Amino acid sequence: MALVLLNPHAQGGRAARLAPHLETWLAEHEPEVEFAAPPSLDESIRVLQRQPHGTRVVAVGGDGTLNRWLPTLLQQQLELGVVPFGSGNDTARAIGVHGQDWRTALPHALSGPCFRMDVGMALFEQQRAPFLSSFTAGFDSAVGKRALDGPPWLRGLPRYLWATLKELARIQTWHLTISIQGEICYAGPSLFASSLNTPTFGSGMPAAPEAHISDGQLAVLHASEFNAPQALWMLPRLLTGTHLSHHKISLWSAQDIVIESKQPLPLASDGEYQGTTHRLQLQVLPQALPVVMKSA
Repeated sequence: MALVLLNPHAQGGRAARLAPHLETWLAEHEPEVEFAAPPSLDESIRVLQRQPHGTRVVAVGGDGTLNRWLPTLLQQQLELGVVPFGSGNDTARAIGVHGQDWRTALPHALSGPCFRMDVGMALFEQQRAPFLSSFTAGFDSAVGKRALDGPPWLRGLPRYLWATLKELARIQTWHLTISIQGEICYAGPSLFASSLNTPTFGSGMPAAPEAHISDGQLAVLHASEFNAPQALWMLPRLLTGTHLSHHKISLWSAQDIVIESKQPLPLASDGEYQGTTHRLQLQVLPQALPVVMKSA
């Protein structure tokens, strides 16, 4: 039981060009595998809802695609394989398939071994939002929203860097109280407080280099108050993974996190903007999703 599901809107609509190539390859090599490229999110969700428990779904798209389909993948108890074709692809990095051409990624996603991957769960404004890579709060969520609305000719890391520089022009901080396992670990002005399940976010930035997708923990990356020049100076360190030695940067591991904000706090799940809240709870669902990856 397998389904190859293409998001034709991934990577600014470029993924739609893959449809005839995928169909031809499947007809020649895996004729029993179903292929679908629904034009809308609602239709793709209905396709997933029709799949029997245990079906392997090969998702062709990026982090945003996976984020939109994740609730149904969990609900239907489906296996996930990934053909990376998005702007961020941080989940693909974590499972060892980033940079693969679809001709390499597709057969691996169809026949490779499955391992169990942790899933993050965000609770806010009476919503439950699962995520695979990251759930951000503060500056990086504002950057993510700007990146989604950015010029279509920019992709991947350059798109996030463009959005970051634009957001620096109106930089702000939020007064946050952060509790881990019920204990307050920080209260004060903050640039962001983000939770990562994968080592990278923002199209490959090594924000939490030691994070692991199967350890039953989420990494919590926090930055206290920065002005625009300080944040700009910090950016190269974030890109090279040397930011953790800075005295205004903290990284914790946790299973349960509560973030409370005096101001409306912008949120993003796997790079997808989620609105604002004054209270956010983050939890880990250990080994909740079977995923095809290079190794556990």
